[in-house]
Amino acid sequence: MQPHPLTKESEAQRLEAFSDGVFAIAITLLVLEIHVPETPEGNLRHALLSLWPSYFGYVFSFLMIGIYWVSQSLHFQAI
Repeated sequence: MQPHPLTKESEAQRLEAFSDGVFAIAITLLVLEIHVPETPEGNLRHALLSLWPSYFGYVFSFLMIGIYWVSQSLHFQAI
């Protein structure tokens, strides 16, 4: 018995699922760079505020990857 050949539609769905997984992993890896600072008691607010560039970078990167992800999804829907 011969295996059922993949249709063009199922190939596109598999490729879309794979690329969705890649985007999900990329977004997940972003959070690994955020750490809780070690500070004496009462200084946590100041320590967190001093890390604003890291938080800004996380949010900006998350938004950029999200924009590419949505764009890629729309392209696959058109295909």
